[in-house]
Amino acid sequence: MSFALNAVYNNYLTTYTPKAVTQYDTHKKSELRNVYNSIVKINRDAPWYLPTTNKETQQYAVDLKENARELHNTIAQLGGLEEEGLFSKKSAFSSDENVVTASYIGSQNPNAEVPDLQLEVKSLASAQENLGLFLENGKVALSPGTYSFDVGINDMNYEFQFTIGETETNRDVQERLVRLINNSGIGLKADLAESEGRTSLRLTSEATGLSQGKQQIFSVSDNHTSKTAGTVEYFGLDYTSRNPSNASFLVNGEERTASSNHFTIGKLYEVELKGISEEGKPAQIGLKTDTESLADNVGQLVGSYNDFIRAASSYLETQSKSKQLVSELKSIAGIYENSLESFGVSMAEDGTLNVDKDLLRQTAIQSEDISETFGTLKNFSASLLSKSNQVSINPMKYVQKTVVAYKNPGHTYVSPYTTSAYSGMMFNSYC
Repeated sequence: MSFALNAVYNNYLTTYTPKAVTQYDTHKKSELRNVYNSIVKINRDAPWYLPTTNKETQQYAVDLKENARELHNTIAQLGGLEEEGLFSKKSAFSSDENVVTASYIGSQNPNAEVPDLQLEVKSLASAQENLGLFLENGKVALSPGTYSFDVGINDMNYEFQFTIGETETNRDVQERLVRLINNSGIGLKADLAESEGRTSLRLTSEATGLSQGKQQIFSVSDNHTSKTAGTVEYFGLDYTSRNPSNASFLVNGEERTASSNHFTIGKLYEVELKGISEEGKPAQIGLKTDTESLADNVGQLVGSYNDFIRAASSYLETQSKSKQLVSELKSIAGIYENSLESFGVSMAEDGTLNVDKDLLRQTAIQSEDISETFGTLKNFSASLLSKSNQVSINPMKYVQKTVVAYKNPGHTYVSPYTTSAYSGMMFNSYC
């Protein structure tokens, strides 16, 4: 049962929600209780529907929920869960974003001292690469049968089994191994390298750098495998063409290393290394002005709103009730349209928003009370937050369903039917 559950959640995370997990995806007991009470209320009044079995419809419902979660988290990151904190989030800058990008993760206390940093990148963290033998596309020289090899990665060992047929070519088997490895989700990427009509199976680790005391991220062997051995030597899978390495950089002149190109510095900045610095020319990292931070925050909110409405609009031709959600989102933006335009946020015909950052900055600079000037944005954000919570709790509201029976008014009772229909989508085909 544990294996089945792992398969379900891995499928859900890779297929439906490749979005980043944030601190706002964890909840207190009181928050979970509020969600439960909302679900109970929905179920008490909901009629009985026929189960939704269409896979496209199921993916649509899950996609709505995940985009609603993303919008909720964006507003939360901007301080939208607390009215006074909305749009007060500080933003970081990098003087050379071709070398390093930065975001601020420290205290939002306006009186907190945040020092600037000098960061010079000497080398980037790299992944391990194994490059196999380049083989002509002729018949496989191995005997037909069932073969296997083992991959050791992240202190785990995985065995891959496959068959070789009598008429198969080298490329046929290599392409099958590419699909087998890429679908395994163990932290390896496989592809074919080509040179002068020959092909080689290339394995690359998703992780970079090296843990202390280790020389490799992964290893390939068939010395102790359960089926027929020989494919590792034949395809050359155990040859490491590029060893993994750690990133090397200077922070304010002090040498440091990291196993990844994405890390934090002093609990103040989250940085991602992009390239190598010119010698003696470090990138400057620090905080943007309040006006620039405000412009970034508004742009982030508008971007997340646009992603949500585009996601819903992408189903207009296949899901009839997606039109209802798009209309509701347009109505929310329409209520505040005139006020938003006064400081540079305009609405397009499809309901998406555009930001004129120059007008936004000018309005912020000339404003005597930013909180009052941009009060409309706070109200707009509060309305979006409410809508995102509603969609997240009950995405089935926007799915076309066939009603079987309505409940007896005045004699309703709580039924898990509505939410179990949604939850079951994640387990479809597994249980």
